[in-house]
Amino acid sequence: GWAGEGTGASGKNQRVCHAAAQLEMGSLWEEFNRLGTEMIVTKAGRRMFPTFQVKLSGLDPLADYVLLMDFIPLDDKRYRYAFHSSSWLAAGRAEPAAPGRVHFHPDSPAKGAQWMRQIVSFDKLKLTNNLLDDNGHIILNSMHRYQPRFHIIFVDPRRDSERFAHQNFKSFSFPETQFMAVTAYQNHRITQLKIASNPFAKGFRDGDPEP
Repeated sequence: GWAGEGTGASGKNQRVCHAAAQLEMGSLWEEFNRLGTEMIVTKAGRRMFPTFQVKLSGLDPLADYVLLMDFIPLDDKRYRYAFHSSSWLAAGRAEPAAPGRVHFHPDSPAKGAQWMRQIVSFDKLKLTNNLLDDNGHIILNSMHRYQPRFHIIFVDPRRDSERFAHQNFKSFSFPETQFMAVTAYQNHRITQLKIASNPFAKGFRDGDPEP
C-alpha cells in the first residue's frame, strides 16, 4: 500500500504532513505567559500546570503514531528574579544542559483515530532538577528558560523504516508555553494565578506540599 504514496510537498510522509495540533487552554497559557510562566521542578518530580494538552487532526485514522514531548533551552543564560522590579534578569551563562530526555505519552503507540477522538493530555509528565533521576522525569536546570516541544511520529511498518525517520515525524512548538524552571515561585502573581486556576492547588491554600 505504499506505491505512489511517497512524501508530501514538505518532504514529510503523507501520514504526518497534514497533522495539526491545537493547544488546549490557550487563553490560560497566554495569561500565564503575560506574567512570565514559572514551573516548579523538584527532586521527586512535579507535574506541570497548566497541563500540556492538544487536540489533534489530520492523522491517518488507521495508522499508528507515537506522541512525545521534549524541552529545549530557550537561550544560553541563567536568570535571577529581581523582586524590586518584578522581572527576570540574566545572571550569567547557562549551566551545562541537563540530560536531554523525552517523555512518551503512555498511550503510545495508538491509531490516529484514537488520538483524534479526545484531547491528548500529558498529565503524567513530571519535571525534576535531580540530575540522577531514574524515574524517567524530564530533567531541567532551575532558573533557566525552556520551550516545550510536541512531536507526532508515524510508526512506519516498512522494514527499512529508519531510512525514512526524518520524514516520519512532525513537531510543534507553542511560544505561549515557554516557562522558567524554578524550585519556588518567584513572582507572587504567578502563585496567585496557579491557585486561582488549578483545581489541584488546594495544597497551596492549606500550606501543604502537592498531594
